[in-house]
Amino acid sequence: MIFASNNKWYLYLLVVLMIPGFTGCSAIKDLKLPTLHRQDTIKKNPPKSFAVIRAVGYAPINEQMGATEQVKELQAMRASKLDAYRELSERVYGQKVASNVTVKDMILGNQSLEASVYGVIRGARVLKSYRVKNTYVTEMELDFREVYRVAMSMQPTIDADTSYLGSSEP
Repeated sequence: MIFASNNKWYLYLLVVLMIPGFTGCSAIKDLKLPTLHRQDTIKKNPPKSFAVIRAVGYAPINEQMGATEQVKELQAMRASKLDAYRELSERVYGQKVASNVTVKDMILGNQSLEASVYGVIRGARVLKSYRVKNTYVTEMELDFREVYRVAMSMQPTIDADTSYLGSSEP
């Protein structure tokens, strides 16, 4: 008999929870998602000046994997470009540094230091790629005028005057 009365409470609880307004989920179905209309666009004021940052990436040619010298040079070219992107990313976003040191009986034990960078670089361009002895070098630049142009093209605005961005032609 006790078992049957417990089942009734579970049944009552289930019925109460299914009534709209008693659950937290009912607010979700009433949620209105914002829609973008012409009146919702944002007026953007551009900065007065834009920074340009440069980065240089390096890669050793002989250390690359490849059967021929030409393949190794192509691999080094790619690696130096990625190294330049990494440096640009460090300058724009900074670098995350994590350190761990163990001490036991007042004696310094294991030490580790890790650095990482994460970011998205848009609008960078290669200035030069060239070989210096056994190293491939890539010079890149990131013009924030181009970054601003890319960012504004991804957001709706009501700016009619885009002359401050310069020509869209390279």
